[in-house]
Amino acid sequence: MNVTLGFAKEKLNITIDDSRLLGCLTPNKVEYDLTNEAEVVRSLASPIGSEKLSVLAKGKKDVVIVTSDITRPVPSYRIIPAILDELGEAGVADSAVTVVFALGSHRGHTEEEMRKLVGDAVFDRVRCIDMDPNDCVHLGQTKRGTPVDVFRKVAQADMRICVGNIEYHYFAGYSGGYKAIMPGVSTRDAIQSNHGLMIQEGACTGNLKNNPVREDIEEAGALCGVDFIVNVVLNEKKEIIKSVAGDVVAAHRAGCDFLDTLYKIKIPQKADIVLVTPGGFPKDLNMYQAQKALDNASHAVKDGGVIIWLASCKEGFGEHHFEEWMTTHEKSSDMIPHIRQNFVLGGHKAAAIAMVLEKAEILLVSELDDKTVSGAHLTPAHSVEEALEKAYAKMGESAKVLVMPYGGSTLPCVE
Repeated sequence: MNVTLGFAKEKLNITIDDSRLLGCLTPNKVEYDLTNEAEVVRSLASPIGSEKLSVLAKGKKDVVIVTSDITRPVPSYRIIPAILDELGEAGVADSAVTVVFALGSHRGHTEEEMRKLVGDAVFDRVRCIDMDPNDCVHLGQTKRGTPVDVFRKVAQADMRICVGNIEYHYFAGYSGGYKAIMPGVSTRDAIQSNHGLMIQEGACTGNLKNNPVREDIEEAGALCGVDFIVNVVLNEKKEIIKSVAGDVVAAHRAGCDFLDTLYKIKIPQKADIVLVTPGGFPKDLNMYQAQKALDNASHAVKDGGVIIWLASCKEGFGEHHFEEWMTTHEKSSDMIPHIRQNFVLGGHKAAAIAMVLEKAEILLVSELDDKTVSGAHLTPAHSVEEALEKAYAKMGESAKVLVMPYGGSTLPCVE
């Protein structure tokens, strides 16, 4: 079988013998009529649990549109023009609108990157800025003790519109919804407090019920307030095939339900070898972001198996605490008790990788040098073919391979 896998901005063609192939996890077939801008316009015309944005925005003088940063695949350039049209219909002037890029704990953008995210027409039409974690307003704290410290421009606006995509998240259950506020435009200390809940029961992929992280996110977000969301679900071609607009919880839940029909994939059994990629740029820009695909792959591999992780990591580790944790622990297993004793944002993703390493060997095919990969407790491989040969040598001639071309999105579930 020939399989096409995303790697950075390239496509790699891989051949796997049919006798070894357990399966290739592609999205389920779902029915949809509209895509991209047309689907966004449809959702704005039929909001869920809310009046239309053009009604809600009447009389507003300071509107912020919070959208995702360069590490996310959100096609803001397809979404925000339709939002601006709705605001214009409500009588809101372009000069009253600011687009805020939600950085969370990530780096800021160049002007070129901002233009790419929202498109030249939007960038030249309204003010576009990065959130500044050093300019935040304290709005209180959640019952779990998370400080609600939100970027001032967002906190003090008289209308907040949040844009995002919905995909699986390894401890918040799903992305989207209130996540634009927490962690999107929150301080590092606030994010660290919230993410510290990831070690508690219920904080796992695809779970919203009694998930302490998601509940804390939504409590924090509600203290700030979100007036309207536009969240989208993308197919494997990064096209919008579902847009949900309206109430921050009701619309988000409808989007999560749709995501499950598309990306929750049943498998007959766990595999000896799982070959996974986040799908290429931007999801494999750094190891910090590519980790989500690795975590999804861990649901599909047998104990003692091998995961081949195909991720460019062109920008390296992507976060300094993450890099420190990955490279300074003598054994990967040391990270697990460490994170329980002293939660550190960034370290949490390293500990998540360590948990996968307890279950399977990880062969990394990337743009990183061998010394860097080995120093991070991973096994380097220079090509998928080389990684497969190493995996076959370890797991035997009868080893079965499961391929996950869209590992950041697909969630394997054993039947």
